[in-house]
Amino acid sequence: MARKLQSDKWLFLATLALVCVSIVMVYSASAVMALERFQQPYHYVIRQAMWALFGLAVLSIVMRIDYRTYRNEQVIWAVVAVVVLMLVAVLFARPIKGSRRWFGVGGFGIQPSELAKMAAIFFTAYTLDRRMHRINDVKYVLAPIALIVGGLAGLILLEPDFGTSVAMGIVVGAMVMTAGLSYRYIFGLALVLLPAGYLVLISAPYRWRRIVAFWNPEADPLGDGFHLLQSLIAVGSGGWLGRGLMGGIQKLFYLPEPHNDFIFAVIAEELGFVGATLVVLCFAVIAWRGLRTATSAPDRFGALLAMGITMMVVAQALVNLSVVLGLMPTKGIPLPLVSSGGSSLLVNLAAIGVLLNISQHAVGEGSAVEPGAA
Repeated sequence: MARKLQSDKWLFLATLALVCVSIVMVYSASAVMALERFQQPYHYVIRQAMWALFGLAVLSIVMRIDYRTYRNEQVIWAVVAVVVLMLVAVLFARPIKGSRRWFGVGGFGIQPSELAKMAAIFFTAYTLDRRMHRINDVKYVLAPIALIVGGLAGLILLEPDFGTSVAMGIVVGAMVMTAGLSYRYIFGLALVLLPAGYLVLISAPYRWRRIVAFWNPEADPLGDGFHLLQSLIAVGSGGWLGRGLMGGIQKLFYLPEPHNDFIFAVIAEELGFVGATLVVLCFAVIAWRGLRTATSAPDRFGALLAMGITMMVVAQALVNLSVVLGLMPTKGIPLPLVSSGGSSLLVNLAAIGVLLNISQHAVGEGSAVEPGAA
C-alpha cells in the first residue's frame, strides 16, 4: 500500500503563526500612520490580510505540486528569463523614495527582486544537481552559477537594493558549500568577493553613512543614527511583557515605517521580551524543520532546494533582527512573513509551500499535515 503523503506540521504551524502575528502587528504598527495618510486606520492591514489570504492559497496549491516538476531545464530557464525581464522593466518604473524596486499592477506593488531570490535558488539547485560529479570544476559548475546569480544581483543593485543582493549571495553561497565545494575555492571566492563588496559599499555615500552611524549612532541622533536609536529605544522600553498591544510609543512617527523593516521593534515594545522571543522561536522552528527536510530529502535536488529556501527565510530574518537590535548597519530588508509587503509575503509563502512538498517525500519522516489542510 502506497504511503500517504503528509507535510511537516511544525513547519506549517510556525509559518501560520508568523502570518497571524503579521496581520495583528501590521495593524498595530500602522493604524495611526494610515489614519494620518489615508484618513482611515485599516489601509495597510487590509492589504496585508488580502496578500496573506492569497499567499496561503498559493501555499496550499504549491505544496500539492511535486517539487521534482521543477527539475526541468525549460522550466528553470523560463523562470530566470521572466525574472530578468521584470528586473529590467522595474528600472524604468517611477522612483519611490529614491529607488526603483516596485512597479504597480492593478493598484498593487510588485517587487521583482523577491522573485529573483527564488529564481536564483531554483537555478543553483538545478545546476548543482546536474553537475555535482564535477563540483570543483570552476568553468563547468561555478561559472554558470556566478553568471546567472551575479547578473540577477547586478540588476538588483541598479535599483538600488544592496541588502537583497547580499542576501541572495549568502543563500547561493550556502547552497554551493552544502554541495561540497572545496574549501580552497571558497577561500578564493572570498578573496574576490570581499573587495568587490567593499567597492560596491562605498560607491554610494548613503551606504557608508549607515556604516558610520552603526558604529556611533549618537554622533548624529537626528540624522543617520535616528533609525537605530529609535529602534533600540523601542526594544529596550518593552521590558518583559511590553506596553500592551496598540500601546507602543515609538511607532508614533518616531520609528521610520514601523510596519515594514522595523516591525520587530514594535513587537518587542508592545509584547515585550516574551512576545519577541516567541516570534524568534517560530523562525527557529522553520530553521530546524527546514534543515531536517533538507537532510532527509529523497534526492539531491530536493535537498539543495530545501537548503536554499530555508536559508532564504532564516538568513533574511537574522539580518532583519540584527539591524533592529543594533548588531548590523541599517538595511532595507523586511522580516519574512511578518513585515508589511505583498511581494515578500507571497514569495515566502510560495517558497514554504515548496518546502512542505519536499517534506512530504522526506525519508523516515513522521509528519502530520495532509496536503489539503492548508
